[in-house]
Amino acid sequence: MTQSVNTARIEVLGNALLSAMEAMRIAPDRALRIFAEHGIARPEKTAWYPFQGVLGAYRDILKQIGPNTMRAVGRNIPKNAEFPPDLRTVEQALQSLDTAYHMNHRGPGHIGGYRYESTGPRSARMVCDNPYPCPMDEGLVESLADRFRPKDSFFIRLQHDAASCRERGDAACAYLIAW
Repeated sequence: MTQSVNTARIEVLGNALLSAMEAMRIAPDRALRIFAEHGIARPEKTAWYPFQGVLGAYRDILKQIGPNTMRAVGRNIPKNAEFPPDLRTVEQALQSLDTAYHMNHRGPGHIGGYRYESTGPRSARMVCDNPYPCPMDEGLVESLADRFRPKDSFFIRLQHDAASCRERGDAACAYLIAW
């Protein structure tokens, strides 16, 4: 059974928020305005911000600007957020995602996470039970897998598993990944 996510006293490290700023670099004033509307005046790399404000800003970005921008936010996260060192393979990178998530969030309570499941020699399933928007997780998982894609693999294929989606009220989203 999946625990419900409690974000009331959770904080997010600012370097993760810089991903949104980079994804919205063609409209930085709009990005700053959206964050400010949620109590985040100007994200700084080493500062901590209320999770509720971050989630509100990300939901507004998704609603006002769209899923492609939210996916770009996710794609930028590996460039900015803290990750465990010495990752070399797609499998290691995807397995580290839950650890990285918790390195960039602090506070008491359950905040969800990422669970890696190998499904074959070049495939996996990633289950995401955090409260972030689906397109953000899609971009994050795809970008991280692509960053560590083997040299003999031409691309990363990511597909949202239709059986489970948080936007429909399910506890988690699952993504099928192949490389």
